[in-house]
Amino acid sequence: MSAGSSDRRRLTRKGAETRARIVDAAAQLIYEHGVASTTIEEVRDSARVSSSQLYHYFDDKPALVRAVIERQADMAIGTQERFDLSSLEGLREWRDFVVDHTRETGGRGGCPVGSLGPALAETEPEARAMLAVAFKRWEASIMAGLLRMHALGRLGPDADPRQLALALLAALEGGLLLAQIQRDPEPLAAGLDAMLRLIASLSTTSTSLEG
Repeated sequence: MSAGSSDRRRLTRKGAETRARIVDAAAQLIYEHGVASTTIEEVRDSARVSSSQLYHYFDDKPALVRAVIERQADMAIGTQERFDLSSLEGLREWRDFVVDHTRETGGRGGCPVGSLGPALAETEPEARAMLAVAFKRWEASIMAGLLRMHALGRLGPDADPRQLALALLAALEGGLLLAQIQRDPEPLAAGLDAMLRLIASLSTTSTSLEG
């Protein structure tokens, strides 16, 4: 369990709600404007708290950014886990959800986790480490579905669920970045579809992912 999770367990319900409101406000501002352009004062005002309240929960901006990383990772992984990634049908439903959402937003904001990387990877070692852990968690979540697919005999014996999970995550992140820059979900759809076709080719079922 992370230190942040441990700290939250010691909060009162009201304290936890206030902390969550601050993190939610910071996450929204960072998602819209980026880490560098988001100030503590803007977060304070958006969360409708005082400076003393904000600094009660977070020592400084880097601490708040780390909380945002954890929050964004939890939400992204939790959303993905609504889908059954142990079946071709479930993988297709997840793909459609991600692409449709990107189409609706016009790609704005990019990946809620991955978009934090460029601003932090070279300047905030602790935040970079947290992002690396977040992506490992995300990869593990995808891999859990593919491992179950493998165990159920839906993937051929020579398929490597870990490599497939890592490649699928890479296709997702690269596709979201290109969709953000081009304001077009086509790169995301192309990357995910290529991976789903590969998984389908390794599948022992006759279900097709074409279409």
